[in-house]
Amino acid sequence: LLEEDRRPLSGDNGERLAVTAASSTVGPIIPPSIFMVIMGVTTGLSIGGLFAAGIIPGLLLGLSMMVLSYFMAIKHHFPRETIPISLKTIAKATLSAGPALLAPVIILGGILGGVFTATEAAAVAVLYAFFLGTVIYKELSLREIVDVFVQSGTTTAVLLLIIGIANIFSWVLTAEQIPTRIANALLTVTSNPYIILLLMNIFLLFIGMFLEGGAAIIILAPTLLSVATAVGITPLHFGFVMVLNIVVGLLTPPLGVCLFVVAGVTGLEFSTIIRSVLPFLAVEIGVLLIVTYFPGLILVIPKLLGYL
Repeated sequence: LLEEDRRPLSGDNGERLAVTAASSTVGPIIPPSIFMVIMGVTTGLSIGGLFAAGIIPGLLLGLSMMVLSYFMAIKHHFPRETIPISLKTIAKATLSAGPALLAPVIILGGILGGVFTATEAAAVAVLYAFFLGTVIYKELSLREIVDVFVQSGTTTAVLLLIIGIANIFSWVLTAEQIPTRIANALLTVTSNPYIILLLMNIFLLFIGMFLEGGAAIIILAPTLLSVATAVGITPLHFGFVMVLNIVVGLLTPPLGVCLFVVAGVTGLEFSTIIRSVLPFLAVEIGVLLIVTYFPGLILVIPKLLGYL
């Protein structure tokens, strides 16, 4: 939607679409998060505790991206639009957007209420969006619906190819016992928890460039968690830091899923999107380092809720 809205405007769309690609990585940090569910199931960590751990870092990441977006808008002269504000216009806009704003309420309410799983929520979201576009807003014609199916099929095929290659890579890692070797190497180098965390971050950021997030957690989390606990790192702290590393991987080439989605939907050159997304990638890594070395930001809410 953002891409279609901005296409007629002058200027390079790379920076504008980078905002969309980067902001999509905030979702897996703020609960509910499928990566946190996989982490909890794989390692035995409390899923509720991981959800609680993501609240403050998620807000910090979102705020950091908003600040960066503000300065990018000024630097690249993003188009501005002046809209008169009154109670009447606010009420009209709210009523118009009301059905669309119900989507996250339905999705989150269904997941948290146990009506459907996170995977089933994706199907519910698609059906609800289809209903809005055809019945409520009447913006989708039959031809446009066909185009949507074709475009969705193309994008899905690309993503499945990426995930398939990543799964081959994960099989090689497991067969060669790479996670165990790396864990032993880390403990051989040092027992300082701060250095261990730094080395883990570097390793996980590298792995995130090639390996699908869920597979990375399943393969690496149990081994790396044992290393973390051996040097005195709180398990919940490590669990969230690893999830955040995996999320950053969604934005890193050559296999960053978010980059491929934006490139596939908009038709923009992949290299252009990579260049434009680098400032956001720097912000994400900065937030990663902050929560890595200030664990209180992660653990304060889980402590208040009794998970620690």
